Amino acid sequence: MRKTPGSHLKGLLAVTALLGLSAATAAGPGRISAQSIIVNPVQTGLDVQVWVNKDASGRGNPVYRRGESIRIGVQTNADAYVYLFNVNANGAVDLFFPNRYEESNFVPGGVTRVFPAQGARYTLTVGGPNGQDRLLALASTQPLNLNDIARFVEEEGFAQVRVQGPENLAQALNTALTPLPQDGWVTDVVTFRVGQVGNKPGATGTVTTAPTPPAPLPPAPEQPVTRIQPGEKADGSFDQAMVEAYGRLKGPESLGEATSYAAPWGDGLWQKFRGVAAYGDAVLLHANGSSRAYAVHGRILERYLALARAENGGTRPPSRLGWAAGDEKVIPRNLYGTSGLYGFFQNGALYSTEKYGTFWLQGNVLRTYQGLGGSGSFLGFPTRDQYLLNGAWAADFEGGSLRTVNGVVKVYRK
Repeated sequence: MRKTPGSHLKGLLAVTALLGLSAATAAGPGRISAQSIIVNPVQTGLDVQVWVNKDASGRGNPVYRRGESIRIGVQTNADAYVYLFNVNANGAVDLFFPNRYEESNFVPGGVTRVFPAQGARYTLTVGGPNGQDRLLALASTQPLNLNDIARFVEEEGFAQVRVQGPENLAQALNTALTPLPQDGWVTDVVTFRVGQVGNKPGATGTVTTAPTPPAPLPPAPEQPVTRIQPGEKADGSFDQAMVEAYGRLKGPESLGEATSYAAPWGDGLWQKFRGVAAYGDAVLLHANGSSRAYAVHGRILERYLALARAENGGTRPPSRLGWAAGDEKVIPRNLYGTSGLYGFFQNGALYSTEKYGTFWLQGNVLRTYQGLGGSGSFLGFPTRDQYLLNGAWAADFEGGSLRTVNGVVKVYRK
């Protein structure tokens, strides 16, 4: 499959048959399997199911032609961290979830996730080579350290995978799974064929003459059938700070419907919402020890979560910002004709404009900037992230810059 952010191709993604692997090569807690790549030999209460849009059962072997779009569905029976891997016919391995276009790979129990989701900023397209493909879903009760398997490079939306071949992937996953309890993970595999009709090898397409279209993904929505309430936890209890925040912010008008339960995240809770119109997707964040929860939306949320993924894999807030300490605010047009958004956090702030992007500031630089009037001052909005210059913090703005000199922040006009 090819991953396409926007209209640009972004690499090749395919899964192939893993026949001929021996259980004798297994390492760590998992067992290498010809059918399932890697399986947990221990019975677990955790379950994960994966399927593709041409086979809602997940047990068939549908055919896709090269260049055809594909969608993938995943559901777990309990809260879990989900990873989706592919291995193509020449041994190249790809990890397409988690990625930088999704909020997190934490999936609440009972919630159906579909990739790509409606409105996602990427597509999945069947690539090659021709052959029998397999797609592995791995669910774990704790986030995994995949540094030996994959890494994100700069602003790339999908990780670059370091291992090649199914045996190497299985062995690397064994290492990553070792810290978990024996019953702390489970896998499922779905199969599909690429570029082959019947038993004719080398066929280039799979166009069918049947009058009915391919079976769509199951009709389950991307959340449990029962509507989740603001602040509701999986056990039926409520986080009162989130309930109050939803009311304070006129949630139906700014946050929309919840798409997840209020769930642990770092040393606090978060709950995801579908968002309303221009507000974009949203979350409510409630830090332990705080009496209030706060909302983060759209571009501010995207950058906040991207910083968390880059720093800690998205398992907790990024340390340079910390938890939200105020509701996101709209900033009116300034003297440069620029308007934008402002997100205030425990350790810093995010400023976002369509013109420049979304950037973070913190510490003395942020305090000096806000003391001058922030984006409404002659400095205007930031045009890049705060950065180190000769070992000291600096920041650039529409109308000038801030430089730390001998421990003191100096202001410079353009």
